[in-house]
Amino acid sequence: MGLFSFFSKEKKETLNKGLEKTKTSFFSKLSKAILGKTQVDDEVLDNLEEVLVTSDVGIETTLKIIGRIQDRASRDKYVNTNELNRILKEEIAALLVGDAVPETKEFELPDTGNVPFVIMVVGVNGVGKTTTIGKLASHYHNNGKKVVLGAADTFRAAAVDQLELWGKRVGVPVISHGMNTDPAAVAFDAVKQAVDMKADVVIIDTAGRLHTKVNLMNELSKIKRVIQKFIPEAPHDVMLVLDGSTGQNAVIQAREFTKATEVTSLAITKLDGTAKGGVVIGISDQFQIPVKYIGVGEKMEDLQVFNKHEFVDSLFENA
Repeated sequence: MGLFSFFSKEKKETLNKGLEKTKTSFFSKLSKAILGKTQVDDEVLDNLEEVLVTSDVGIETTLKIIGRIQDRASRDKYVNTNELNRILKEEIAALLVGDAVPETKEFELPDTGNVPFVIMVVGVNGVGKTTTIGKLASHYHNNGKKVVLGAADTFRAAAVDQLELWGKRVGVPVISHGMNTDPAAVAFDAVKQAVDMKADVVIIDTAGRLHTKVNLMNELSKIKRVIQKFIPEAPHDVMLVLDGSTGQNAVIQAREFTKATEVTSLAITKLDGTAKGGVVIGISDQFQIPVKYIGVGEKMEDLQVFNKHEFVDSLFENA
């Protein structure tokens, strides 16, 4: 049983299955690192460092974890390798940003008064940005929320078409001006429609390009400005979608986007595809931005609200 028993059995199974490749790879490396050792000594720590770095945790975060384990080992001279999993689990959980959201509160929206909650979604092409928006819309819609989608990724025909398909599938309106139109104008109309129909949430898809940071900054700033004509404090959330299966490449994207705009939450997709789930730990720690959602499969329910305790439990289960 995880630390939070409200986490449903089905959801936990989905999470376990989604992290299986990461877990198998991580623990096979870890068992080799401590083979024949009983105490956590310098050699074990060196080997552990290599395990964490090759598991896509990232160098900075790895050094932080090693430092903390070193401190604990020097405080208690008898830390043995059997205790390493428990210590590692505690230290990783301590580094993850954000609080666990009770399952009963998942896909709830913060109180924004009489105005819709505005989510602006950023991220490069191919990371699962539009799919994440579609799944989010479905979760909110099924939770009784009124949802509006804005197809402001107007540089890619597939993005506009894909979002419109999601809108039909979920049963929510999609504001679209087609391809090669002004993204800010789409955002303006989406928020206007959301305000007019007293929607609970409006989710705006933005262009997935990192061609030059200056253009990206300008475009995102312009979208923000037009949104603020209706709702001065919007967007309430700027969500960066990253493809977890790309490992350290996702870290590079996070760095570029956090320079280009103020990112307030992360969604990390495709964690089931490869053994690179460790990237969640590194990105959360390095950028100090909460991971809000993780994608652990293709199905609608495979987009889960991130619960750091359950994530770490799944990673270390039966270890």
